[in-house]
Amino acid sequence: MGFLSNRVERSEIKAGDHIYTYRAVFAYSHHGIYVGGNKVVHFTHFRSDDGETSWNINTPSESYDEMTKIPLSCSKYPDCGFRQPKSGVVLSCLDCFLRDGALYAFEYAVNPTVFIAKLRGGTCTTATSDDPDTVIHRAMYLLQTGFGNYDVFQNNCEDFALYCKTGILTVDKLGIGRSGQASSVIGAPLAALLSSPLKLLIPSPVGIATVTAGMYCMSRYATDIGVRTDVVKVAVEDLAVNLSWMDGLKEAFDNNEASSSNDNKVKKSS
Repeated sequence: MGFLSNRVERSEIKAGDHIYTYRAVFAYSHHGIYVGGNKVVHFTHFRSDDGETSWNINTPSESYDEMTKIPLSCSKYPDCGFRQPKSGVVLSCLDCFLRDGALYAFEYAVNPTVFIAKLRGGTCTTATSDDPDTVIHRAMYLLQTGFGNYDVFQNNCEDFALYCKTGILTVDKLGIGRSGQASSVIGAPLAALLSSPLKLLIPSPVGIATVTAGMYCMSRYATDIGVRTDVVKVAVEDLAVNLSWMDGLKEAFDNNEASSSNDNKVKKSS
């Protein structure tokens, strides 16, 4: 496993794996769940019949998705590009998903030390993955029901893949989502801001760079779903197929907290 990512060959991936590829010269990555049969289920913004996307940005009608640059269909697989109306969850063949890009495997249950040492977010998590059958079931179920509106910071392609692998969702809709890629975007300027006062104490540019890098890595770790406390496990069948699909998460989270608290009280009394 490299410090930047984990590049793999096609022969190495298995059904249920979380895979990704880079776009725009490594500017960002696009994630999906490999479901076998050379097919990937992934999440992006949808374009309605009038050309409007899920976040209300008008884009021209093209033969490929404007954001992911993935073809909307291909000649090799008739079902490539399948999606339900007004849904951002798409089934694509592996060739269209990669678009000549390299293939990478997202890592789960990594050691915290390894996670912090990673130079880039969106490549691994300390959270543990569920079994492949459960992962595939979630992905295929959401292909039929959708995954809400696409949001770069709170509900993106990496969030979709992380949910399929773990069943975990974040409770705080106003905060950052589960995506390590999004937390990196926010974490870098935050680390630079927090380390600024230390310039008075650490005159060396190397020292400042080291402190900033350390804060950046720790900020990524703090937002990882494997260590966050504002998360709840939700069955895919319980996700509603509408724009308010996350509204019940807070109630579920509070119920889980109350249940855990009662269990602890019973143990102490016994």
